[in-house]
Amino acid sequence: MLKIDQLELGPIQTNCYIISDNQKNCLIFDPGEESAKIKALVKKKSLTPLAILLTHAHFDHIGAVDDIREYYSVPVYLHHLEKDWLSRPNLNGSGKYAEVPDYRIKDADVLLTDQKTLQIDSFEMDLFHTPGHSPGSVSYSFGKEGFAIVGDTIFRGSIGRTDLIEGSEKKLLQSIQESLLTLSEHMILYPGHGPETTPAQEKKSNPFLVGL
Repeated sequence: MLKIDQLELGPIQTNCYIISDNQKNCLIFDPGEESAKIKALVKKKSLTPLAILLTHAHFDHIGAVDDIREYYSVPVYLHHLEKDWLSRPNLNGSGKYAEVPDYRIKDADVLLTDQKTLQIDSFEMDLFHTPGHSPGSVSYSFGKEGFAIVGDTIFRGSIGRTDLIEGSEKKLLQSIQESLLTLSEHMILYPGHGPETTPAQEKKSNPFLVGL
């Protein structure tokens, strides 16, 4: 059975998830900032990181990528449609805000394309390309474990913003309807910000999704 640890990192309180197995190997999802907090949790729990997986390449999800990658010597996974975003502030959004430094992160080591599944050691995931918030947004579903990491595609009672580069509300709603809402109604969805939710809860009360 997998274990999930959540850290809220950086000025926008981005959720970083550390998923670990019984052998104490782990995957790190969206290390947005504050790498010291990630390292402290990994050390406290005696975990061995195997990879960094990104739901997308907006600045608030990538700030600690290089430090964590180099410290643990692990690869970074990202959808190929955002392969240039890590190093370009105008794409990853950091160039949009004067109070935010320009984020220039090294290239991803593994680019996801049309894969439907991904296995890293004992970790088995179903991959859903869920564009709309960004063109290369990916949701990682651990179906046997009953949860999914969904980035900024959906939140409890809301959806991801679509006013950034290559955002599209039409595509986002389509992604949610065709991918996330087709999951088990009680699947736990862990978003990029805020508390977890489920497809059942969002079908019932999310004002953007009622009637889909």
